[in-house]
Amino acid sequence: MDHINTVKKRVLLMGINFAPELTGIGKYTGEMADWLVENGYECTVVTSFPYYPNWKVQAPYSGRFYKKEVQKNGKLRVYRCPQYVPLVPSGSKRVLQEATFILSSFFIIFYLLFKKRHQQIFCMAPPFHLGFLALFYRFFKGGKIVYHIHDLQIEAARDLKVLKTERAFKFLFALERFILNRVNFVSTVSPGMLKRITKKVKQEVLFFPNWGDLSSFYPLTGRAALKKQWGFRPDDKVVLYSGSIGEKQGLESLLSIAKELEGQPFIKFVICGNGPYKEKLSRMASEKQLKNMFFMPLQPLSLFNSFLNMADVHLVIQRKEACDLMLPSKLISIFAIGGLALVTAEPGSSLHTTMIENGMGVVIDCENEVLLQNTILDCCISDYTQANLNGRIYAERFLDRENILQRIMQQIREPKASPVPVIDYQFENA
Repeated sequence: MDHINTVKKRVLLMGINFAPELTGIGKYTGEMADWLVENGYECTVVTSFPYYPNWKVQAPYSGRFYKKEVQKNGKLRVYRCPQYVPLVPSGSKRVLQEATFILSSFFIIFYLLFKKRHQQIFCMAPPFHLGFLALFYRFFKGGKIVYHIHDLQIEAARDLKVLKTERAFKFLFALERFILNRVNFVSTVSPGMLKRITKKVKQEVLFFPNWGDLSSFYPLTGRAALKKQWGFRPDDKVVLYSGSIGEKQGLESLLSIAKELEGQPFIKFVICGNGPYKEKLSRMASEKQLKNMFFMPLQPLSLFNSFLNMADVHLVIQRKEACDLMLPSKLISIFAIGGLALVTAEPGSSLHTTMIENGMGVVIDCENEVLLQNTILDCCISDYTQANLNGRIYAERFLDRENILQRIMQQIREPKASPVPVIDYQFENA
């Protein structure tokens, strides 16, 4: 696009997750690389082989060591580095996984020192200590580092008790401070995380939210026909959880709720996705002999818009400890299709405030199983058309990829002239 001033055109992206991963950080890093190439940049990516959310390297990448991919007529170069991928991740195994990626990707960063320099360096955290490789590259080649925080990894590990040694956390926070105070820019994805990170650094923290592909995710009519495609009756109410199935989601409560709502046979629960706890949940559902609980694999992108439109209620469940540490990226797609999001978030968190102020979806307290059960029932029998409409308007106004990436690239080039605002996400009587 001619109106974008790409005087400095070479960008280095560093991150453990990348396309073709369809969820999480890899989805956004992959889409960002595509946008950069489309807008006249040359992009180099240092990443690993796709493994998330299955925690298994995807075909045809399995069994590879290092691999270089040249795409987009040579404008996109992807260097994939080997790493240890635990089949069932735990705290110690995640530490080992990230350590092996940092080690293997160091050799690619060293190799890039002998290639053309990159003017912008985006470092995607977690893993938080990937920032050391960005600093290493900048020391020899120059450029500006944008340290982009998707998850507050150390806080999450502490609050979820993944690690328990206080001395270890002091050391990790010291390492993080070293990185934060030496990069050129620090950015993050949510207002709540921005406030927490601001307390750690001396510089301004940029607001760099995740985005939605509004051309791929949009409202569809004929929901009854869509339900038939996935084996449900037209008058069923489908309550969907779609995404990573792990410890921080606290999905065990859904099994108990499904059991309690067996007397409402029109309500069907669907858990869609992959993750280390899926088999355990499926086994627990079988033990409870649940007839209203269904497990489905992660849907292909070509079907995902129809699949999301099929559902009547979209569950976004968080534990108290995770509020404002992670911004659930699945909300973006839910809002984009005009779906009804039922979110658990603590009062005072940025997510809770955003949803209340904009009249989007339904938000309730975390870890209150009785309240969640009653709210699911209410969402299945009440009319939330206006809340659904508000979610789509929100997506159109604030979650468009083009606007977000144009703003952040301009902010990097001209930090004083073009600040990236932290939007309050308030509508005028939407």
